[in-house]
Amino acid sequence: MNMQVLDAHRDASGGYKVDVSRGQRIGRVSSEWFSRPDDERFLSLGDLARSVRGRSERSRTRVVESALIHVEANRNDPEHLALILPGADAPVTPTHWSFGQLASQVGAPAAYLRQLPAPLAAINLQYGLTSNRTEQIKTLETDKGRLELRAVTGPDYGRIYDHELVEAVQKIAGNGTGDTRWKVPGVLDWSTGTYNPRVDISKDTTTLYASDRDVFLFLVDDLNPIEAGHLPDGSPDLFFRGFYCWNSEVGAKTLGMASFYLRAVCQNRNLWGVEDFEEISIRHSKYAANRFAHEAAPALEGFANSSPLPFVNGIKAARERIVARTDEARSDFLRNRGFSKAETGKIIETVLAEEGRPPESIFDFVQGITALARDKAHQDARLDMEGKAKKLLDRVH
Repeated sequence: MNMQVLDAHRDASGGYKVDVSRGQRIGRVSSEWFSRPDDERFLSLGDLARSVRGRSERSRTRVVESALIHVEANRNDPEHLALILPGADAPVTPTHWSFGQLASQVGAPAAYLRQLPAPLAAINLQYGLTSNRTEQIKTLETDKGRLELRAVTGPDYGRIYDHELVEAVQKIAGNGTGDTRWKVPGVLDWSTGTYNPRVDISKDTTTLYASDRDVFLFLVDDLNPIEAGHLPDGSPDLFFRGFYCWNSEVGAKTLGMASFYLRAVCQNRNLWGVEDFEEISIRHSKYAANRFAHEAAPALEGFANSSPLPFVNGIKAARERIVARTDEARSDFLRNRGFSKAETGKIIETVLAEEGRPPESIFDFVQGITALARDKAHQDARLDMEGKAKKLLDRVH
């Protein structure tokens, strides 16, 4: 089966007919989309890079002795607390996030300290810093018109700055607006089952985000559809390549990225019809920067420039690998892989309803399993079932 770019299969609107009943639904991007206020949404990678690089350039990091930090509170301002760091010219004000990190470093309950007047909270923090067995902490301070403490971590924390990730993405995706093959995604029209890749980038549609704690980016190659087999009606089963990545330079989350093939993105930024999902993450440990340079960044570039033929051929092999031709063989195939009697029945019924015939190939069973997984309310159960589907596909890749 050959890879094809299928401009000929566009409908009158310029979109592509897709079947989102197949594959997984991934909600990670949708969760980000729902939670981001306007000031955390960016319309291009250039705008995003300038923002996160600017704050990095206004920042400094250093390792200081815990016992030499002085906690300062003003009785006339019971909600204000500041820190005097060794060798600093001015006090630094902790953010909500870094206050919690500092409390954790000294073993104090942050929620309780926040309820106290600043002078009382200062006394508790000062005691904790003075008797802190960690002895040293690493700070990240940023000048935003006033000196702000954005992060407090252990001395071996391996910081990867947000702008480093964004700039790595820029190397393959340019501005993320269509100047390369990688861009902010289009949107699925549910009424017609058509995915339109050409949608104006606005605060409502963008998938480029950054806050004072993190950065998150999602891009697709949705102007170059990939045909991997056919649907029951004979029309092509179309996919697009996509990836998302994330980071937090203040220690709120790991650095990570996920790559996959998908059939559509809806208005709420759910990913539909996802196949071949792969994810890596890197903890901000001592050697995190080296791992990013030698593992994560090359993996991102490798996926961006790779041929989809292994994926297409894997789908073809899964479609051709017949594992059950009778009802008894179908049931045994699923039961032997850990599915209950009820789950087995639902998987077979799902494929029968969607394909017009019972499952026979590895691909048939995978589609039925992932369809059942989408109906699981509990995330752990859903992930477990999706993992079983992936193991089946791995057998033929």
